[in-house]
Amino acid sequence: MKNKLFAAMAASCLFAASASADETIMLKLGYSNLKPTGTVGAALAGTPQKIDLGKDLGLKSSKEITGEVALQFGDSRLSLGYLPINTSGTSTLTQNVNFNGTTYTAGTTVTTNMKLTIYDLAYTYYLINMDDLPSRAQLGLDISLKGTKVATDISSAALGKKSSSANAPIPTIGLRGRVALADFIGVAARVGYLGIKKNRFLDTDAQVEFSPLPMVGVYAGYRKLSIKVDTNNAFLDASFAGPYAGVLARF
Repeated sequence: MKNKLFAAMAASCLFAASASADETIMLKLGYSNLKPTGTVGAALAGTPQKIDLGKDLGLKSSKEITGEVALQFGDSRLSLGYLPINTSGTSTLTQNVNFNGTTYTAGTTVTTNMKLTIYDLAYTYYLINMDDLPSRAQLGLDISLKGTKVATDISSAALGKKSSSANAPIPTIGLRGRVALADFIGVAARVGYLGIKKNRFLDTDAQVEFSPLPMVGVYAGYRKLSIKVDTNNAFLDASFAGPYAGVLARF
């Protein structure tokens, strides 16, 4: 996980290094706590059974390190974010569950692992960009491509493990805004959505940034992602929501 984070951040920094002196580069390193809700399924053929992430599988919250690098130039903002979601749980089934061709009967104890890797490449053009006043305000059109990989496995002592995975690059279109009452404190928010065929992605995010020093600070917020990935007899229709916090640096 750390290697992927560093690779994503390094690639973005190579791009940002070409920025001129009047442009702003921001790096963020955070920690998220996201609770999963929804359903997952996989089948060798036909329609997969919808398996509840909480009631059936007992999946717990994902607690992972996140990262983002952003380049602000004029009325534009370009960013790359990295969001891993790793959740697992052990439960005793109250009903028969069929996952990828294997039926785990009621009363069976199963262990489930789910991993999502999301790379968020986004471009924002600020239609309102009042950044030279004591109180600053920005509001712009946000276009994002979210590379999303989902991998799930379910196992039991008697039947072993069954795995399923799916990949879907899902774009979103929405708004990004920020209001700062002073240089050291600001509130930022973002919302994006798009559905393509059987896949969709809704991303809502709000955070507070506090910078007691010009170049460094902290941030905290709340994020909710609603994701549907449906490919090759496997699907995920779930939400992941919760708080996060971290540190930031500007150059």
